[in-house]
Amino acid sequence: MTEDRTGAPEQPGSQWYDNEAGPLVRPYAMTGGRTKPGPTGVRFDLIALVTLDTGAPDVDEDTSLGPEHRALIELCRIETQSVAELAADADLPVGVVRVLLGDLLELGCVTVSRPVPPAQLPDERILREVIEGLRAL
Repeated sequence: MTEDRTGAPEQPGSQWYDNEAGPLVRPYAMTGGRTKPGPTGVRFDLIALVTLDTGAPDVDEDTSLGPEHRALIELCRIETQSVAELAADADLPVGVVRVLLGDLLELGCVTVSRPVPPAQLPDERILREVIEGLRAL
C-alpha cells in the first residue's frame, strides 16, 4: 500500500478517484478519442429531446456499451430529456454526451427530436386574440 498526500494509506485502485474531484477518467477515454457524434448527421443541440426507443435492441446484453452509455439509457428510460439535462444528470461534459448519444442513436437505442423552431410557432398576436376570445366566453 502507498500513502497519499496526507500520509494516510491509499486503498488499491484509489489512484483513479479523487475525493474532491470525483473519478479521474478523462472525457477522451469515455468517447474513445472521438469529439463528434458518429456519421449519423444528427445535430445534438442542447434542447434536442432524447427518448429511449421502445423497439430498441436489448442493451443489457450489448457488451460494446460502456457505463456512461448505460447511464444515459437509464436516464432516458425514466422520461424524455434534453441533451443539456442528460449532461447535467449524468455529470458529464456536453461534448461527451453528444458523442455517446451518437453511438446510442446508431445502435437504435434512442430517438432524437427537436422542439418546434421559433419560426414555426404561432404569432404572439394570434395567441393573445385566442386568450381574449376564451375570456369572452
